[in-house]
Amino acid sequence: MTKVFPSPAALAAEVGTHVGTGAWITVEQERIDLFAEATGDDQWIHIDAERAAAGPFGATIAHGYLTLSLLPTLVREVYRTEGVAMAVNYGLNRVRFISPVPVGSRIRASVDLVSADPVPGGYQIVSRVTVEIEGSGKPACVAETVARVSG
Repeated sequence: MTKVFPSPAALAAEVGTHVGTGAWITVEQERIDLFAEATGDDQWIHIDAERAAAGPFGATIAHGYLTLSLLPTLVREVYRTEGVAMAVNYGLNRVRFISPVPVGSRIRASVDLVSADPVPGGYQIVSRVTVEIEGSGKPACVAETVARVSG
């Protein structure tokens, strides 16, 4: 269930906590193919099912950057903040792609609030987002995201 914060200040008050874990989404080949087309990253491990079946992962895998690009969707399943006039991606402090995401896998985000510093008009929010793969002991990705949120 999505946690709802009534304001950016209420979110900022949760620094140091585990915000929650979101719902699973399935990473289908169509999404991988569309990402390959959009980015020009058409490496065979992503788009050639036959060759990938004989490759090191036994199937096609999602691009690491595809997994990263799904963070807004995945985090939206964890929480939302009301009273936000604007929220912008300010960047990333650290990203690691720990495990490949095989086609057909289900992934979800687990979010910890690292910091929330006041900036003009709002807060700079740093979150640690762990992208889990259903049935795997290792995450797909761990990213420290930075967003600017104004009220």
